[in-house]
Amino acid sequence: MLEPAIVNSYIDVLRDELLLATGCTEPIAIAYAGALLRKHLGAVPEKILVEVSGNIIKNVKSVVVPNTGRLKGIRAAVAAGVIAGEADQQLQVISSVSPDFHPDIAVYANDTSMEIVCADTPWLLDIQLTGWKGEDRALVRIADTHANVVRIEKNDEIIFDKALPEPGVDTSIDKSFMSVEGILEFAETVDLERVKELLDRQINYNTAIAQDGLENDWGANIGSVLLKDYAMDIKNEAKAWAAAGSDARMSGCERPV
Repeated sequence: MLEPAIVNSYIDVLRDELLLATGCTEPIAIAYAGALLRKHLGAVPEKILVEVSGNIIKNVKSVVVPNTGRLKGIRAAVAAGVIAGEADQQLQVISSVSPDFHPDIAVYANDTSMEIVCADTPWLLDIQLTGWKGEDRALVRIADTHANVVRIEKNDEIIFDKALPEPGVDTSIDKSFMSVEGILEFAETVDLERVKELLDRQINYNTAIAQDGLENDWGANIGSVLLKDYAMDIKNEAKAWAAAGSDARMSGCERPV
């Protein structure tokens, strides 16, 4: 039987991992940086330098950004955050953007002087936005994890600065106590009432986006193809629902997961 302290630690890991996010997390992280940039600059930037890791460029360039009118890519993610993002919402930064903002986001993405550079960085996730408005300049950097703000500047003032770990070092909640055997024992013995709220939320949100993926035209429609053209069994159905949710999420569905 697991010690109560170990059970509590496994539940803490679940709380740390099961975070609500709208859309693919890489463009959402860019939008979060954009919203922070506008907040600390105190104005909508008239020029932006976007320095991002190669992995971010790869993962964002063809992804639809939610709540933008189906715009794709880095420029769209920056514009969404700058024009309509709510910085305090972190990875839900553009979850509540009204369609009324879509034209403004599109104009900003298309017309703003925005230089996108592949940063020389050892971190797979590294996003740094520098924006100017008149004589004022602000900088925001997110690195290592999607909502990990490590630096904020306004003109010559450092507003926030946080040291980064060595690349590859896991800085999230301590998981050194975990083992495959322990995970299995936790899953089989934990009082489900203690994790019900977490798991119900995950089931409800992820089922909803998978249902959307099956019923509507998202991406390659792999889920509906699997259900229509292949023999039905529980394994195939599980694949279909997972694929449908993934297609919807990566194609700009505005349901959170």
